[in-house]
Amino acid sequence: MSEFFSTYHTQIINSCIVFGIFFIIQLIARLVVRIIGNSKKIHVGRAKLVGRYITISFLLIAILIEAFILGVSTSDIALVFSSVFAVIGIGLFAIWSILSNVTSGIIMFFSFPYKIGDKIKIHDKDYEIEAIIEDIRSFQIHLRKDNGNLVTYPNNLLLQKAITLVEKDAFESLEDDGSDYI
Repeated sequence: MSEFFSTYHTQIINSCIVFGIFFIIQLIARLVVRIIGNSKKIHVGRAKLVGRYITISFLLIAILIEAFILGVSTSDIALVFSSVFAVIGIGLFAIWSILSNVTSGIIMFFSFPYKIGDKIKIHDKDYEIEAIIEDIRSFQIHLRKDNGNLVTYPNNLLLQKAITLVEKDAFESLEDDGSDYI
């Protein structure tokens, strides 16, 4: 066992440094996302979801750096990545709408001007919707109409349509009305 540590002590130390830096960077990134979420009054669940996406991205980068530390050649890494990206590319082409909804969800976290509880009107030529934002998820937004019906609307379509803010913090006014469907 001591022979193993004496042979690979440099790689072990470098690996500890890489994962230590990864841990610190992902903590800072999650803290920044939480601060942005608090300043924009975004739901905690959405901030945690974006934090997970950032952690996974940093973990993949740390694993790539770790491969170089352990002596994997560039041609081997290129072969693995090209194979993985080919498979992912084919899979994502088949499920492109899911990827676009997730990407839209991340974009909405940082730049969507409306929050949970706001009453909005989505201007769609086929089916206009006026409802209260009940929840914003990774793939879709949940809207509660005045009659109590729940409408799920894809995130990618939400970024493509014109939206009007009808009432800010409409949940509070509904609770004052004594409505019972929320």
